[in-house]
Amino acid sequence: MKQLLDLNTWARKDHYNFFSRFEEPFFGVCVEVDCTHAYKRAKEEGVSFFLLYMHCSLAAINNTVPFRYRIVDGEVWVYDQVHASPTINRPDGTFGFAYMDYYEDFREFEVHAQKEVENVQQSTGLVPAVSGENVIHYSSLPWISFTAISHARSFSFKDSCPKISFGKIREEGDRKVMPVSVHVHHALMDGVHVAQFLELFQQKMNGQ
Repeated sequence: MKQLLDLNTWARKDHYNFFSRFEEPFFGVCVEVDCTHAYKRAKEEGVSFFLLYMHCSLAAINNTVPFRYRIVDGEVWVYDQVHASPTINRPDGTFGFAYMDYYEDFREFEVHAQKEVENVQQSTGLVPAVSGENVIHYSSLPWISFTAISHARSFSFKDSCPKISFGKIREEGDRKVMPVSVHVHHALMDGVHVAQFLELFQQKMNGQ
């Protein structure tokens, strides 16, 4: 379900009108997230760390309202819930697109998401997911501990979905940290909203 946002009463109306005219309206940040607790939990419970941190991020996203905003035909819609459209790496070095519904309960999410991972890994090609606008575009680069990242973009395609990438875990003393990049449409949100998401994400990763 989705609801139309009234631009005339929106505090960010001027910001929306300003940034929505940009050829490249996305801005991004790269941060390090402490994944010590989440990594330990994944190992102890025998679950996929990839699916666990994705679920933590989706939980944080669905509780950060601007991440559920989408621009459709010049109007801003607020989705009740958003889901995941991640890239899934294959043993042959290629990847395919996937679609995963968000469930508040991790175990329920894991069951459905793991089936999708297996389907993509056993297929060939990009396997375009029929996901619509209410998704987060995810990618994982477990080989690179990046400090910056950019994305391939077609400017003729009007896209307002946030894009989140996860990198290689590295040891920092007794902690494990992971680079995370967040790219969002500036007409829909500002740095403070990205910060709110990242704070919630860290809390979820800490098991809070």
